[in-house]
Formats: sequence, structure tokens, C-alpha cells
Amino acid sequence: MRGLLCWLVLLFLLQPWESQLQLAGPRCHTGPLDLVFVIDSSRSVRPFEFETMRQFLVGLLRGLNVGPNATRVGVIQYSSQVQSVFPLRAFSRREDMERAIRDLVPLAQGTMTGLAIQYAMNVAFSVAEGARPPEERVPRVAVIVTDGRPQDRVAEVAAQARARGIEIYAVGVQRADVGSLRAMASPPLDEHVFLVESFDLIQEFGLQFQSRLCAIDYCSFSNHSCQHECVSTPGGPRCHCREGHDLQPDGRSCQVRDLCNGVDHGCEFQCVSEGLSYRCLCPEGRQLQADGKSCDRCREGHVDLVLLVDGSKSVRPQNFELVKRFVNQIVDFLDVSPEGTRVGLVQFSSRVRTEFPLGRYGTAAEVKQAVLAVEYMERGTMTGLALQHMVEHSFSEAQGARPRALNVPRVGLVFTDGRSQDDISVWAARAKEEGIVMYAVGVGKAVEAELREIASEPAELHVSYAPDFGTMTHLLQNLRGSICPEEGISAGTELRSPCECESLVEFQGRTLGALERTSANPNGLLNRSLAQLTARLEDLENQLTNQK
Repeated sequence: MRGLLCWLVLLFLLQPWESQLQLAGPRCHTGPLDLVFVIDSSRSVRPFEFETMRQFLVGLLRGLNVGPNATRVGVIQYSSQVQSVFPLRAFSRREDMERAIRDLVPLAQGTMTGLAIQYAMNVAFSVAEGARPPEERVPRVAVIVTDGRPQDRVAEVAAQARARGIEIYAVGVQRADVGSLRAMASPPLDEHVFLVESFDLIQEFGLQFQSRLCAIDYCSFSNHSCQHECVSTPGGPRCHCREGHDLQPDGRSCQVRDLCNGVDHGCEFQCVSEGLSYRCLCPEGRQLQADGKSCDRCREGHVDLVLLVDGSKSVRPQNFELVKRFVNQIVDFLDVSPEGTRVGLVQFSSRVRTEFPLGRYGTAAEVKQAVLAVEYMERGTMTGLALQHMVEHSFSEAQGARPRALNVPRVGLVFTDGRSQDDISVWAARAKEEGIVMYAVGVGKAVEAELREIASEPAELHVSYAPDFGTMTHLLQNLRGSICPEEGISAGTELRSPCECESLVEFQGRTLGALERTSANPNGLLNRSLAQLTARLEDLENQLTNQK
């Protein structure tokens, strides 16, 4: 230890070691770490040499990120016995640790290094002393600083400590026994054994030790439970996900990245992520166009469409939400614009309420938002009163309907789930007299006779029925074929020649599709669908006759 006297001279010539260690490199903001310094204070260590070791220890502390959730520090000193200077749980502030180290009085007896290692293993790194529980897998590091040969055996007890997960650094001062240092230290030995011969090397050890703490593989210590990959960082273990996946809020699990949220996909209706790519979808009854983004619409004709929605108490709130969703699916296949299709909505129960008139909204998005905001009325079912309101008000120019001189088709669609509590015959007839093409959609206990009375002729083309609210979506294709002008149903719209090959193939496909959709439906739906197909055939025959 005589060489340590030379270092003291340097202390007076140069700035203090703790300052140099602090200024030599940035503080390492490590993750959770339990660190115990095991200091040799045997009688071979002279008072001035012990002071040098004390200042060196303070310098190391200033390079650590100390805190209850970061690095916890404990210090023990040993000679012929072992003494705890302060345990891991004692201090969370660096200033308190430095004060305890400066007040440290050396024991000045033998050199029982093996006993000190055993104490560190059984006591200093115990949960009672402040170490984190083993199941948290927080790294445990012991730094042993000694100046000579141990007076007891160290190899066996050091091996036991390493087997318990304690990483050991062995620092020898000048004449320390290298064999003993290597027997104590963890592998690889060239990274855990240091022999200090000068001030420069002490400072070098401090910097290397600090960098080693920053490079600790926290993934191997911690119970990270990462679904894909654990990456050790200066702040502790961090979970990373493979390409195309995003880390979830729990910090461990990964989920396929929703590319639709991260790119300008341009999908008109819906974007669906599929692995490292995405695709666009269209609502039921509409087809994706060649651009892979837009959906086909009723673009070849202009329509003023008023929807009369039953809001009676028999519908019930949850089913009314399904009705609103169904209405929005109808809106999806319309070309809503001031110059294209205009949409109005009326709700009826014991009274009638215009939710929004034909002229209010100019885009499908605005209409759909307004539909979702409609509040359920409940009470009775005054369908006749609703028809009167539609005829007298909904299709007026004041409400947004276009002048009759423009020959824009006027379409009314009544949606109901039961028998009307008032007479419908007068205003159902009046609607058709006014040139309004009427469609009737019935659900559940809707009365077929009333639906047929409301609807325009032929009734087979203008009446639709679903046994319950959950099966309404199968009606969309029929309504699309009826309402869309290019489908050949709305007044004044010219059809393609039914003799064209494309028309025949398309008609065959629709026929088979309609049969498949309705073959399993109750309440005579198959017969009704066949009647609709017969009516379509008759309509085509009439067109052929007219063309001749």
C-alpha cells in the first residue's frame, strides 16, 4: 500500500478524484440496479490510503443514477469482521450516501475477504436490507476493493455468490493478489478484474465501471416477458416488436400495425390492414372500382329521396340503432350532392318529426352523421300521419325538393315494424298521385297488406321484408336495384338493351344470387322473390316490345 502514499501527493497537486470522475464522463441513467461496495479496511490500509479509497468511492457514486427505482447503493467494510456502513434501503439521495462514507472509520484488523463476500451474499443483498425481490430480476452487482491477500478462502463462497446471480467486480490496489481477484470476479475476467497501480488507472477503472453499468444486459436479468424481442438500454430492458407490428400500452405485447391509421390510404369506405399491406372495402351491395379505392354509386341519375322511419315503442332502442345503421348503408350507395341525390329523413310514432329536410346536407358524410344523431321517439305508430306529412311538406321546394319541371324522380321509402294505428289508404294513394315512387320495408310484425298499399306498383318490386332487425342487410341489394336509376327502376331512366350479352349474364347472376339469398328465409320470402323476378322479366319483355 506504499504506492497509495504517492497518490496522496497527486491529490494536493490535482483536483479531487471525485470531481475528476464526475467530470470525466456523463452520468449513466441505468435501469433498476442493486449495487453493494465491499471495502477492505484492514490494518494494512494506512489512514491516508483509506482516505484515498473513500474519495474514490464518492467519485464513483457521483457517476451513478441513484434512486429507489434506479440504482440502490449499499456499502460494507471488512477486516477480521464485517460491518454494514449503510444498507441498500437506507438512502435514496446521493448526498446522504456521501455523508455516511465521509464519516466512515476503518476497522484496522485482518483481511477476511471470504467472510465479507458471504455477508454480502446472505445479508447485504437480502430483501430485508433493501434488495429488490429475486422475481423482479433486478441486476445485483458487488464491487470488492482490497489491497492484499485474503486470510480466508474466497473461491468457493464467490462461486456461490455468482450462482445466486451476483455480478462481482474485483479491484486490487498495487500489491493485491491477482489470483484471489480472479477467483472472486465474474467472467469474463478481463472485464471484471482490475489491478490499480496509479491514479490514472483508478480513474480509468471508474470510467470503465461506469460504462459497464451502462452496458448491462438488463434483458438477461429482468423478467421482461416481451412478446417479440427485449433490447437492453441504459434505462433498463425495453421490448421491441418485429417489423409491421406496434408495441402495445402494456409495454410487452405486440400487435400487427394498423397501416390504415399510418398512411393516406384513400379508401372511400373502409380500410383493412393485412400484414404489411392494406386493402379497401365497400359496403354490402356495392363493388370496389378499378382504382381499388372507390365504390360504385348511383351516379347516372338524380333522385330526391325521403326516408320515413318508424320510431314507435315496439321498435325498441337497440333495434332503432340497427335501423339507423341500415339507413346509412342505403346512403352509402347513393351519390349524395346538391346536384345528385338529395336525402331527407322523417321519424314518426304518435307524431311526426322532420329530422332533416332534403335541402340541408350536400354530402353522404353529413347525412350519415345526422342519421346517427337522431334520437328515438317511442310511443305509437301513426303511419298515415307520416305519409300525409311527407306529401304535404317533405317534397316541397321549401324543404329542398327540386321543381317538378326538372323531372327529378321523387322517391319515398317507409320503414315500419308493425300495424299502423291510423288509416293509411288516403295518403298512400295521394303520394302515388303526386308522382312519388313509394317503397315499403317491413320488419317483424309488419302487416303485408299495409306494405303493399303503401308501395307503388308492381308491389313485388317495391315491397321488402325481413323477419327481424338483425337480417335487414339482405334487403340492401334489392333496394339498390330499385332506387338506383342506372339499375333501371326509377322513372324516366333508360335501360341497357336486355339482348346485350352483358345484360343477359348480369341478369342470370342476379337471379341466381337472389334465389340463394332467399331460399332459406321464412314467411313466403321465396315466393315473393320469385314474384319480383317475374315482374322484372315482364318489364324486360315490355321494353323489347317497345324497341321493336
